[in-house]
Amino acid sequence: MAGQHLPVPRLQGVSQEQFMQHLYPQRKPVVLEGIDLGTCTSKWTVEYLSQVGGRKEVKIHVAAVPQMDFISKNFVYRTLPFDKLVQRAAEEKHKEFFISEDEKYYLRSLGEDPRKDVADIRKQFPLLEEDIKFPKFFKEEQFFSSVFRISSPGLQLWTHYDVMDNFLIQVTGKKRVVLFSPRDAQYLYLSGTKSEVLNIDDPDLAKYPLFSKARRYECSLNAGDVLFIPALWFHNVISEEFGVGVNVFWKHLPSECYDKTDTYGNKDLTAASRAAQILDRALKTLAELPEEYRDFYARRMVLHIQDKAYSKNFE
Repeated sequence: MAGQHLPVPRLQGVSQEQFMQHLYPQRKPVVLEGIDLGTCTSKWTVEYLSQVGGRKEVKIHVAAVPQMDFISKNFVYRTLPFDKLVQRAAEEKHKEFFISEDEKYYLRSLGEDPRKDVADIRKQFPLLEEDIKFPKFFKEEQFFSSVFRISSPGLQLWTHYDVMDNFLIQVTGKKRVVLFSPRDAQYLYLSGTKSEVLNIDDPDLAKYPLFSKARRYECSLNAGDVLFIPALWFHNVISEEFGVGVNVFWKHLPSECYDKTDTYGNKDLTAASRAAQILDRALKTLAELPEEYRDFYARRMVLHIQDKAYSKNFE
């Protein structure tokens, strides 16, 4: 049986108060239309971005195929001046290329030192800052990062989750976004924060039979749309046209809950990482037992986790 396909709700002209009081507590994705984003939606053409973004060197993903896979790493990292990246990403066929004339480009902007600094377009692209207004739906001290994303037409990013809430602001172009609830994690064949199922529209169900049980939420984003992606919601993004997006991440939880070395917003919370280490130690201890006993006590542990840790609210 195929999983459910559910549309992500679209709401027009939502105020900060409406968002915080009614939508945010539901912890579900929603597309916000008619938010004042500044002049970026009309100004950020290929020519304008090339001129104003300048020749700053940026690190990009280059792939020979549209479906990018972070697990097998079917792409290479290359560096281009920002203006060249914008021009090349907007082309269908390239005269200059790294791998092939129809290669795909993806930029996820980084901090000055990616190991220590978060991405913030206000710092990395100050001349573009005045064109864009972030939705002021969270407190300034909760702000974590703002990430420039530029994609070639047809590019599909792997399904993954982040540990912080974020707004995906579609400035220009069109994207299709498919999301899965955190509650369906057991159907997504995870490797770390990423799903192994690359082709979500025509999955290999012989290899990934449980994937058919995952309910998928879907939306199209047009220029000016803002998608709220709550923390832990899996998302897969397909750029249907050349386009520019900006993700704004913020801390939903107190700062001390997050890994201090996390500059991407995708490292598991410190308590979750500690719990995973403890569980690994417990499983190693169980491995000392004969198989029959190991099986019995492992099943008891699973029941114990279900009883003590699963939230009945999320059933």
